[in-house]
Amino acid sequence: MMRTLYFDCFSGASGDMINGALLDLGVSLSALKEEIGKLSLGEVDVETRPVHRCGLRALKFDVRVGHAHQPERRLSDILELIGRAPLPEPVIDMACRIFRRLGEAEARAHGIPLDRVHFHEVGAVDAIVDIVGACLGFHLLGVERFTSSALNVGRGMTSCAHGPMPVPGVATAELLKGAPIYSTDVEVELVTPTGAAIISTVCHSYGPLPTMRLERVGYGAGTRELSERPNVLRLLLGEAPVQDRPLPAIGERVTVIEANIDDMSPEILGYVMERALAGGALDIFYTPIQMKKNRPGVLVTILSRTEDRERLIDLLFRETTTIGLRYHEVERRCLHRRVIDVSTPYGPIRVKVSYSGDRMVNVAPEYEDCRIAAQKCDVPLRTVMEAAMTAFAQSAGGESGERNE
Repeated sequence: MMRTLYFDCFSGASGDMINGALLDLGVSLSALKEEIGKLSLGEVDVETRPVHRCGLRALKFDVRVGHAHQPERRLSDILELIGRAPLPEPVIDMACRIFRRLGEAEARAHGIPLDRVHFHEVGAVDAIVDIVGACLGFHLLGVERFTSSALNVGRGMTSCAHGPMPVPGVATAELLKGAPIYSTDVEVELVTPTGAAIISTVCHSYGPLPTMRLERVGYGAGTRELSERPNVLRLLLGEAPVQDRPLPAIGERVTVIEANIDDMSPEILGYVMERALAGGALDIFYTPIQMKKNRPGVLVTILSRTEDRERLIDLLFRETTTIGLRYHEVERRCLHRRVIDVSTPYGPIRVKVSYSGDRMVNVAPEYEDCRIAAQKCDVPLRTVMEAAMTAFAQSAGGESGERNE
């Protein structure tokens, strides 16, 4: 069985509707505030209030931005802000994937380079809080699989910074490519770009409500009050059977950036690695090489998403002694991964499990969790790692080998 969240989008979806519904499902508002406070956004707060939409009770989620100036932020600024926040790793990874998808859709929709996409002041703060808040909610609820109904996008025209736009908006339409959408007689925008970015990033399937053992139902309210229907998003959380169809490994194109260096202190290379990972690098590693004049050197290799390439190239030129580098695109394939918590005598430890289709192929305790526990309990690191593996093997997930995406 897999902990499954179903988006019932009979009246569309937005970032505030998703967060309201998650809080209605049982996510702690105080925990959400505490984690969002780690984003260093300044005078920003969130609040909820119960409302009624066509007689249906729901929670309205609002972001309150103080009077302090909020800068205009580009996609790279937002990714860096999220990446350096002390949030759980799965939350950072998911939030950055959603924002990258949103930025790419905006770039395609308006015909501009990705590095020119920017999010205006308060609107950027709303999007950051909505997206990170949603990812935190998913994490706190332990959601393992996401699925959605077809999305009611509304119809007519809407206003934005670029002027009047048809519904669905151009960025929303880009984001929902491949997803089932429909329209009724409601003359309003029902799916926002933020809502579309969240759902289209996390959901791997769309359709009717799947068979599940239902545990909780949450309702998140939209800002508008509609006479035709309750303007709410419904989330249903429960345990659903593992999909029969094995999922393929995830394929994507990435950029490999390389530079040969033979005249720089290893101390600086350590710093470069920290900066590269904080700047969005998927991976960075060093390989010993023999260069001309028999000098021992280092081959610096960075794996990067396309949109992060120029920033990481600039980092190498600024922080290293290289006067030239090379880059090329490659295809990579990654196994589906699941991160679960296990209880050990030394405290909770996260365990990463990788799957190829239905087959479990690798299990590894999270090093940082084990390191901290070993130091805290004054025991060898390998003792903690062995305890985590034993706890995983004894858990239901370890015994059944169920796959979580």
